[in-house]
Amino acid sequence: MEDFLKQVWDRAKENPKRIVFAEGSEPRVAEAIKIISKENLAIPVVFGEPSKDPRFETLVKKFMELRGAREEEARSKMRTAHYFATMLVHEGEADGMIAGPSAASRERILPALEIIKTKEKGWKASGLFFMVLPTDTNPDAANGGVLVFADCAVNTDPSVETLTQIASDSAASAKQFGLEQKIALLSFSTGENSQTPQAQKLHAVAKLVKQQNPSLSIEGPMQVDAALIDAVGQFKDPSSPLAGHANILIFPDLEAGNIAYKLVERLAGAKAIGPILQGLQKPVNELSRGASVEDIVHLTAFTTVQAQMKY
Repeated sequence: MEDFLKQVWDRAKENPKRIVFAEGSEPRVAEAIKIISKENLAIPVVFGEPSKDPRFETLVKKFMELRGAREEEARSKMRTAHYFATMLVHEGEADGMIAGPSAASRERILPALEIIKTKEKGWKASGLFFMVLPTDTNPDAANGGVLVFADCAVNTDPSVETLTQIASDSAASAKQFGLEQKIALLSFSTGENSQTPQAQKLHAVAKLVKQQNPSLSIEGPMQVDAALIDAVGQFKDPSSPLAGHANILIFPDLEAGNIAYKLVERLAGAKAIGPILQGLQKPVNELSRGASVEDIVHLTAFTTVQAQMKY
């Protein structure tokens, strides 16, 4: 666990980037910023009341141009911290952003979708967690000690096309942080035999991902024990080279993903880094309302590393 996090911290310290905090005065965030500055993990960017900021009028005009919005709408949105912070990223005043933790998820994500936008038209953003497992976790299930969970934050009931994008983006995120890319599309059944609509959906996702990126290792549907435990994987799907060795777990819907990451975090003692919002043109990540100071510090280091690759 600590080795992976130390590697991310070390990478962040090599070239700290300007990270804006939408809720810089929130007590947990303010405490985290002290640590971030001391450790040189980022260059924190904070602001007071947006309407009193000297950049306010400029950003109102920029938002009107960007969105084709009326002045009244632009002013209303720019008065909110998350819209204001997102515009700072869009305009190059910051290299990345941390949204939350006290605002509702929609308030955190919607500005990024409207302003930063996804990397391609029609692409869906998704929320990923790096689940950094305790050192005493069963090594047969830990698969290197760091698992990737997605989507845990954005898409309620993803289509075949959206799950394909989530799997592809999750593989890219894992690679970005030096992890292998072995993807299991999770379900209640394993292998080719299941003919349920849910299983057929995941068959289609696996096929599409392989067509788009033949080098990726991906299989599904697969039960989570078959994905993580070698002996179980060999028993349930003996022809699969991936069974038992997956480290990227793609959940069939938001309910499953969100429940799973919180269970592993709270009961297994994993550190949940995220949600990291994938599929956007610039780094914007959000904090769970239950985030600790330590969570905020770690997520900032990850955001800096992402920003390093953009600028």
